[in-house]
Amino acid sequence: MTYRVRNIGIAVALAVIAALLTSFYVTNYKRHVQRGEDHVTVLVAKHDIPVGTAGSDAVGMMSATEVPRRSVVPGSISSPDEIKSLVASQETFAGEQITTQRFSSVAQTGIEGQLRGNLRAFQVAGDPNQLLAGTVKDDDHVDLVAAITVHTNGDDVTFSRVVLRDLKVLQAPSGEAVGSKITGGAGQTTSALIAMTDNQAQKFQWILANGDSSSSGAGSWHLQLRPITHATDSPDHLDSVRTVLRDGLSRKALRALGR
Repeated sequence: MTYRVRNIGIAVALAVIAALLTSFYVTNYKRHVQRGEDHVTVLVAKHDIPVGTAGSDAVGMMSATEVPRRSVVPGSISSPDEIKSLVASQETFAGEQITTQRFSSVAQTGIEGQLRGNLRAFQVAGDPNQLLAGTVKDDDHVDLVAAITVHTNGDDVTFSRVVLRDLKVLQAPSGEAVGSKITGGAGQTTSALIAMTDNQAQKFQWILANGDSSSSGAGSWHLQLRPITHATDSPDHLDSVRTVLRDGLSRKALRALGR
């Protein structure tokens, strides 16, 4: 084989390879274009989804639609379950595709992520006994018990009752349990952050402003810890010196009281 024939053969082989590569590229490009034209289902906002909206509530704010695959936004979802346990951390405007990038976990959004509707975060200061410091934990539920003095018929009468029930502790008070060796002395204060409705906060504020104080300096209100499961409530009632003295006594003992 002469040198010239060999060069021609190499050139022909290279041309064939180039033609095959070109054909392969064109075929793949067509497939890519065709795939990009395929329609896929995504969820879009029917109207604005504001920051702080729970994913479970956002379900009613979205609708399914089909868009070309090339138009799908990164992180877009096709099922509400993908954000059901999340909270909107950025606003999604009407018509926009809903993406996981605009939703975060409740832990990432902090206290605000746990509030919705008429729920508020209410910070309460008190002594460790009042706030169950060292006992109550984040996400526990508590009741508010308070004593209130009423001036009636020329006398001051003190009543006690459970004022608010089933309040969620968003942030437990810091400090050791009361009675521990490093617990502070008299006058020690701490605080807790509690979730309650705006109306409940109004009642709690009234108790803080008008509650009685004993001679020892302890406040007239306390939180009481509720069971984790199967919590039940006794019927609401008022207690006074009369009920405290009379409840559970026999008729003979009641006659001795002269009441």
